[in-house]
Amino acid sequence: MASRRLRPIPPFLALVAALACLPAAAGAQCRQAGLAVAVDAGHGPKAPGATSARGLPEYDFNRRLAGQVVAALRASGFPKAYLLDPDGRDLPPAARAARANATGAGLLVSIHHDSVQPRYLEAWTVDGRARRYSDRFAGYSVFYSGRNPLAAQSLELARAIGRELTAAGLPFTRHHAEAIPGEGRPLVDDTVGVYRYDGLAVLAGARAPAALVEAGVIVNRDEEVALATAARQGQTARAVARGVERWCAAQNGR
Repeated sequence: MASRRLRPIPPFLALVAALACLPAAAGAQCRQAGLAVAVDAGHGPKAPGATSARGLPEYDFNRRLAGQVVAALRASGFPKAYLLDPDGRDLPPAARAARANATGAGLLVSIHHDSVQPRYLEAWTVDGRARRYSDRFAGYSVFYSGRNPLAAQSLELARAIGRELTAAGLPFTRHHAEAIPGEGRPLVDDTVGVYRYDGLAVLAGARAPAALVEAGVIVNRDEEVALATAARQGQTARAVARGVERWCAAQNGR
């Protein structure tokens, strides 16, 4: 068969095709039973992220809490909630967004635990080993990216999660807004701890609304202990699930 030269696709048709590929959650309606919520346990076994005040890797905290979030979402009527990287393959952030897109995620929630800038770290000894800690800051924070193609909905998602974390009695930290190197993130909602951080590739690359939750500051010695308990993990996970539920209901009320 003779080959035929393909004609360029008109720009407006390319736009229509791109929109057609967006997840169903981008539409006016949000159906809990059909919404695939990807829950990302940030970092991985080989590159575990921050180190807690007692020398524990952030990824261990992330993995446990992410599993609790999936369970809480399923219990709240989101049966298609799933762990984005259940095998812990140390995917880079952009690859996590790509996996969420490839698996048809209609929503992405990335779970992390926080640290502070090196200037605030102090030395102490734990079981005969030197460790670093800072008790200056404590609390959660929630991030969205203005580069996400659904940035407005991502901000709504971040706010909904922040409201539920606050309603659960959890404080948020303001240290990411501090005007120092490594911080200076715009605190766009100073009532529920929501920041804008366009450079987060896991959020920017997702084709669905996306938010990143820093559940607490693991270099804070007291908060590290609390974050390791089943009670705090359950409290946080249920609040995140209620935030997703609140966001979903808001989409239906437009």
